Amino acid sequence: MRLPAQTAGGASAPQGGLEDRIGRFATIWGRAIFPVTATSLTRTEFEQHLLPLTRTLVEALHARPFDASSGQRVGTELVAVHCTDPEALAGTLGVVESYLVLYCGPDGPGAEGVEEYRSRCARLQHAIAAGFARALRERTLKEQEAIARSALTARIDAQQALHASEARFRAVFEGAAIGIGIADLEGNVLEVNDALLQMFGGMDGHVRGRNVSEWSHPEDTPHVWRMYGELVRGERESYRVEKPYYRHDGTVLWTNLTVSLLRDAEGVPQYQLALMEDTTERRLLNLRLRYEATHDALTGLPNRTLFFERLEKALSGSGGARFGLCYLDLDGFKAVNDSLGHSAGDRLLVEVADRLQSCATGPGEVVARLGGDEFVALTTGPDTEEKATELAVNILSALSVPIRLEGRELTVRGSIGIVEGPARERTPAEVLRSADITMYRAKAAGGNRFEFADAAADARAITRHGLTNALPAALERGEFFIEYQPLVHMHDGSVHGAEALVRWSHPQHGVLGPDRFIPLAERTGLIVPLGRWVLEESVRQARNWQHQQGGATLRINVNLSPTQLHHPGLVADTVRVLESSGLAPGTLCLEVTESALIGADDELLEPLRRLAALGVDIALDDFGTGYSNLANLRRLPVSVLKLDRSFTKGMQQHPANPVDVKIVEGIVALAHSLELAVTVEGVETGAQAAQLRALGCDTAQGWYYARPGAPDRIHTLSLSDAVPSAF
Repeated sequence: MRLPAQTAGGASAPQGGLEDRIGRFATIWGRAIFPVTATSLTRTEFEQHLLPLTRTLVEALHARPFDASSGQRVGTELVAVHCTDPEALAGTLGVVESYLVLYCGPDGPGAEGVEEYRSRCARLQHAIAAGFARALRERTLKEQEAIARSALTARIDAQQALHASEARFRAVFEGAAIGIGIADLEGNVLEVNDALLQMFGGMDGHVRGRNVSEWSHPEDTPHVWRMYGELVRGERESYRVEKPYYRHDGTVLWTNLTVSLLRDAEGVPQYQLALMEDTTERRLLNLRLRYEATHDALTGLPNRTLFFERLEKALSGSGGARFGLCYLDLDGFKAVNDSLGHSAGDRLLVEVADRLQSCATGPGEVVARLGGDEFVALTTGPDTEEKATELAVNILSALSVPIRLEGRELTVRGSIGIVEGPARERTPAEVLRSADITMYRAKAAGGNRFEFADAAADARAITRHGLTNALPAALERGEFFIEYQPLVHMHDGSVHGAEALVRWSHPQHGVLGPDRFIPLAERTGLIVPLGRWVLEESVRQARNWQHQQGGATLRINVNLSPTQLHHPGLVADTVRVLESSGLAPGTLCLEVTESALIGADDELLEPLRRLAALGVDIALDDFGTGYSNLANLRRLPVSVLKLDRSFTKGMQQHPANPVDVKIVEGIVALAHSLELAVTVEGVETGAQAAQLRALGCDTAQGWYYARPGAPDRIHTLSLSDAVPSAF
């Protein structure tokens, strides 16, 4: 079927309003299929009949959410107006593919979403074909039933008026559009009509005179010949099955077969009547649609849908059955797309798919593409742990061979998560989730490796995922609160200030420390609003302490994360919070970890320098753990060094570790020479406190002085002026 030609170099969208374009589309559609349509309508009337069908397709194309079922209604309507010729379906699908998006898609040659509309158009084509096939089958079945009724009527009429009924039966028999055959009870074919002959290739000698038992086929269902035996013995009146036949040239004919028993006037079985509908093309169409729905269009591998079917079957195996699943994600695939383009990335995926298929060749093994650069391989059998390990090793080995692409050789790496175990214990979704978690664990360990699933690790990952998802709502619901740990002057034991430590009062997990959720907030970006809230609450609390103590100032220390350091609003937010509270800048100390400032350039240090110039103290937290160059201290805008507890742990006993004493003594001397104050973390014993005081440390915090607690405990401690405390 020839379609109207498009313009060279790809058609551009026609001009005019939507209704005008709908009319032009209907005209093209009508010209494509009218010549093969058995209708009494004129061409113009037929095109008018296609207008509402065109509107149905256009509405479905633009509908949100998208629903392809409208295409099935269009396919059904085509059959209803006698467009039953296969060329009519082919012409319709061709016009929809070539012109629906062009004429009735998004406006403008550069309109966004064109690929989405083309995907919708393809699904509408599938729906039209499915609706067409179903309607054609229903129509044929109705004809078949009508013919069967006519045949039975003819048999009854034969007893009353033999000549009249024979004339009617002969007319039906010879003029029917479906195949009709008559055989005796031994299965010898006595008579067939032209339609049945054509189904078998048009050669009379290969049909008439043969025995139906010769037409067995390997794909016959077990009950076909059982029902046939019951029918010829008179135990049943009819049966209907889907049955394949071999033609004389070796090709396969698929039919919907209805066989009825014909009895004489006394009710004795005499003949069998077979009615055949050729369903070969419809079956091939359904198989093609099924293949497209269950296979990846790029690589040809089974897709997520088909793989879930295979996995579900493997997991529903009988007792003793086991499975092994390898979940593969390519390492650094995004870099290929970004540097060489998506076309090169697609070719890389095709090559990877070919290599994976060469690895999974054992019985019960299958490889699928789940999407993007994620693949999965499944193996079954009694020794799946060994087979899954071997499969993972073979996959990594196959990927290690460089792939030539765009004139260069690319080395592909992958991370694999393996889940192995007995069937019937987990659902497919649970298995895939565990494999996904395990794969990311392998990727986090450096990639190009495989890891086996671990229930405890899965539980931790699921908990982290749940906490990550709950973080935004937790901030809105006010589930976070702050505890304060006093900072104590070492020379007299008085309270110098406090460090603000955020906690999460989780509804299910109870109170969570910052180590449980701060890294998650960093990854999601929520650390910025959370950090802003901590700053606002801490400064407000410091102002309250000031009022409660008649104007006496307590320093408040607030931690800054690396993400906050890079946020452009850091300085403005800090200034706004200080001004709105009325707190002097010198009362605030922002703590930054040493590791966050390793290799920091002037651009990163500029916000800290601006804050320091305003009078805000900057403390270098966890000093000594970042392996930074001590010379960098000269260029960092810090006024306080917070010595990491790892350096003072050896001083908890008496006598203190001499090496630790020397290290701390040197750091304190260096800091004081640079006019920096020294704060010590993790002070837990009196001996430790005495030693650090003797070494010249300025302030300290730790459980020896006080545990983190509610803000009102700070005021109580400052009045008691006692170093030991049960804070």
